[in-house]
Amino acid sequence: MSIRVAKSAGFCFGVNRAVELVEQAAKTGDRVCTLGPIIHNRHAVAHFEKMGVRVIEKPEEANPGDTVIIRSHGVTRAVYEQLESRGVQIVDATCPFVKRIHGIVSRAEEEGRLPIIIGTRAHPEVEGIAGWCSKCEVFQTSKELEDWIKSDKNRENLPICIVCQTTSTETLWNSCAEIAKKQFTNGKIFDTICKATESRQREAAQLAAQCQAMVVVGDTHSSNTGRLVTICQEHCKKVILVDNANELEPEFFRGVHEVGVTAGASTPAWIIKEVNKTMSEITNVEATQEENFAELLEQSIKTLNTGDKVTGIVTGIGATEVQIDLGTKHAGYIPYDEVSVDPSVKPEDILNVGDEIEVFVVRVNDQEGTCQLSKKKLDGMKVWDDIAAWCEEKATVEGVISEENKGGLVANVKGIRVFIPASQSGIAKGGDMTGMVGQTVEMKITEVNRARRRVIGSIRAVSAESRKAAQEKVWNEIEVGAKYHGTVKSLTSYGAFVDIGGVDGMVHVSELSWNRIKTPADVVSVGDEIDVYVISYDPEKRKISLGYKTAEMNPWNQFMTNYNIGDVVDAKIVKLMTFGAFAQIIPGVDGLIHISQIANERIGKPEDVLAEGQEVQVKITDIDAENKRISLSIRALLEVAPEEAEAEAEEAPAEEAAEAEAE
Repeated sequence: MSIRVAKSAGFCFGVNRAVELVEQAAKTGDRVCTLGPIIHNRHAVAHFEKMGVRVIEKPEEANPGDTVIIRSHGVTRAVYEQLESRGVQIVDATCPFVKRIHGIVSRAEEEGRLPIIIGTRAHPEVEGIAGWCSKCEVFQTSKELEDWIKSDKNRENLPICIVCQTTSTETLWNSCAEIAKKQFTNGKIFDTICKATESRQREAAQLAAQCQAMVVVGDTHSSNTGRLVTICQEHCKKVILVDNANELEPEFFRGVHEVGVTAGASTPAWIIKEVNKTMSEITNVEATQEENFAELLEQSIKTLNTGDKVTGIVTGIGATEVQIDLGTKHAGYIPYDEVSVDPSVKPEDILNVGDEIEVFVVRVNDQEGTCQLSKKKLDGMKVWDDIAAWCEEKATVEGVISEENKGGLVANVKGIRVFIPASQSGIAKGGDMTGMVGQTVEMKITEVNRARRRVIGSIRAVSAESRKAAQEKVWNEIEVGAKYHGTVKSLTSYGAFVDIGGVDGMVHVSELSWNRIKTPADVVSVGDEIDVYVISYDPEKRKISLGYKTAEMNPWNQFMTNYNIGDVVDAKIVKLMTFGAFAQIIPGVDGLIHISQIANERIGKPEDVLAEGQEVQVKITDIDAENKRISLSIRALLEVAPEEAEAEAEEAPAEEAAEAEAE
């Protein structure tokens, strides 16, 4: 008889997180308690009691200074507030998926919607969800929901929000969601079934349909374990629920050739392993009774040799090694350091009891009846096959740069050391390659020498290929006026070259700024990211002329948009003339302060009052949009005697004519 253990059996993410939080809190030595059993499993609760963690049923049982852990099912808003008021330290182990539902129903109520919860009314998770809104409806079946809608015709127009218990069955949720879609004209539907639960239930159904018997491991009080039993019974006639290995009976397995094992989300891994081990012992006894002499003889003389590739079944994951059943008289084992090429990977992360794996025979000890195996070596051999294929196919592969040396870089590609010459690193000659260490890069494998275990790679080959593809894309799509976000690659005396995606275009110095500039460096620097547009292009000569300055950047347009006659502005004196002074209002826009408008008394020349670089406050008295001229006045902001104003007003036309001529 064969045993098939579901990969999804045991702790889900939320439960595992809650258990870890309890263990961490217990190690601090503080007074720790959980509000209700941390998970629905008496063995786990008993384990934590031995660590000094007590269970309280109500917030008022907590004492000031206690550390209170909220279990993964979550609690109501009122309970949370009660705990806060008692001066305890709260560790919220509510499952993130359940926490999300709390937020959904709370926001729904704020929007004026009625929250509807699909789930078991008495389940702690459902009670907790309901406690995050003042009013809601809970339905355990699709019929209950349908009857409630039919009992009042006005409910069809009711704004609702419908969610479900994370451990609800997919069948129940789908039927309720369909009813909600048809009946409610103003409803929001959120599928809040936990995908881990959904996956566990789906796998249990598939396993039950393929096996003659199913063993469900879990606490009888666990809701999700109970659902697993129900699902298995729908697909398999022979289903048993056990709390631990001691409840297994040999009679249950008689006549069964294949049995499946699954477990609820609150079932610790060690209980599942004990059940699997006990089942293996029971079934091995029965199998031996059925084996004939010829089969026993063949098994006893089956030999293993160093260098063989063999297939076995994972029977246990110990503290230092993984036990493998090879179907021979030898006890196979894989030391932890031979499980994976990645030393950070834990065996339990990639292997499960019941998995079938292919391994490499490292050493056979016939006297002790043991066989040392390696998964890492076999995986490495397969990677060399892949490396050779990638080289031949010129495929792009990923690797992590592990070090820099005099000749270039070294990358790790699936555990294989790949040398990348400096010329193929993509870094300019003489450039610093140190910054690439630790980065994940794409490369081509250009040379493989398996005998010498030498592999050469090239990052530059990938960059060149990508650049060529990008260039073709640009030339296929380019048009006058097209806008690009590019990077300044280099500067010359006459302009800046900008990379617009694999192709360089040139922004002439006259297209960089509306103001007069001496060099492109006055506006941009190498490495700057700027927005440019196409002025013209020549596909044959592969030349592109780009523009950087835009109408929006034109200082005159900015002035006309933001300033009006009569505005008082701060200006800077930039040039002194015999007839007045020019003042900069904004960079690129100057206005004239006529000599008659500099002071409220007659002056001989502007420099008697003003100096270049001086900041002054002026009033805009006139704007000649056609000729782009602006008249400014300091005097207008000063008090002027009426008779002086009349006299100087008569002189102004003649002087302004002279000023215009000078300009």
